[in-house]
Amino acid sequence: MRKVLLVVAMATWAMAQTPQALLTLLAKTHRLPVVAEPFQLPLPLGVVSSVADDAKGLLYILQRGEDADPVVVLNREGRVVRSWGKGLYKIPHTIRLDPEGNVWTVDAGSSMVLKYSPDGRKLAEIAVGEVPRGRDDGFYGTTDIAFAPAGRIFIADGYGNARILEYNTAGKRVHQWGEHGKGPGEFDTPHGIAFDGRNTLFVADRGNNRIQRFDLEGKFLGQWTHIGKPYSLRYIGGKLYAGVQRQDQTSVSGLARRPPGWLLRLDPVTGDILGQIESAGAHHFIEVTAEGQMYGGSMPNGFTWFRRER
Repeated sequence: MRKVLLVVAMATWAMAQTPQALLTLLAKTHRLPVVAEPFQLPLPLGVVSSVADDAKGLLYILQRGEDADPVVVLNREGRVVRSWGKGLYKIPHTIRLDPEGNVWTVDAGSSMVLKYSPDGRKLAEIAVGEVPRGRDDGFYGTTDIAFAPAGRIFIADGYGNARILEYNTAGKRVHQWGEHGKGPGEFDTPHGIAFDGRNTLFVADRGNNRIQRFDLEGKFLGQWTHIGKPYSLRYIGGKLYAGVQRQDQTSVSGLARRPPGWLLRLDPVTGDILGQIESAGAHHFIEVTAEGQMYGGSMPNGFTWFRRER
C-alpha cells in the first residue's frame, strides 16, 4: 500500500512542477464549499499577520499597527473582548493556541516566542536568539510554532536562519535541524509548520516552493513540489490546509498587496489536492475550525472569512 501511495504522489509531483501545471491541476480540483466575506474589525489596525480560533467563539488576532495592542481578542461578531502586548513586539508574525488553550505568539523581528494565558497573562518566553543580520526589512527571526505530545514545541526559524528548533516545556532547546539550501532537510524561508497529531511535521518551505515532511526527530520523510509557493499550514480533522501562491509570483511590500493565491485542502499522506478556493490577497496565515470555517488573506483593517456555504 505504501508503495502505491508513493507512486501516486510521484505522479502528482511530475504533473505540477511549473506555474502552468499548477493552474491546470487546480482547474480540475473540487472547489471548497465556502463563501469569501470581509471580516472588518471595529478598531484601526495594521496588517493582520495571523488569526487563531479557540473553538469557543473567540478569535485571537495578531496585528502590526501602532494604534492598537498587537494581540486583540474578538468574538465572532467582531466585538473586542480584550487586548494586550503593547511594546513587546518588533514584527508580530504568528499566533497559535496550544492543546490546553494557551496563546503563543512568534515575533519575526526579535525572534522571541511568548506564551500567555487566554486572558493575556504572560506565562513564559523563549528567546531563540542567534539572529543573523543583513536583511533590510527587519525580518530576522522566527516564523511559526507547532505543538506535539509530551510538551514538545517545534519552532520554524525562517528569516535569516533556515532551521527547525525543538524545545521542551521548560523552554530549553533540545534539538534542531536544517540549513540554507534546496536539498532534503534544507530550507529557503521555512515559513509555516504544522503537526498531524501523530508523528509528522509539515514545513512550508516557501522559498523552495515545496512542503517538506519530517518525523519528530527531524528525519526527512518526503516533499511535495506541486502546490506552488506555500506560506501557511494548518492541520485539523485529518486534513492538511495550505495557503499558497503560484510559484512564479513574488511578494511585494505589504501583505495586503501580494498577488492572488489559493487555499488548498491536501491529503496529508499523498499530498493530493482535495479542494481549493482562489481568492484575492495573501495567505500569510490560514486558520480552519472544526466546522470548516476558514480565515485568511489580510486586507485593510481586517481579513477574509471563508464562511461555509449554507
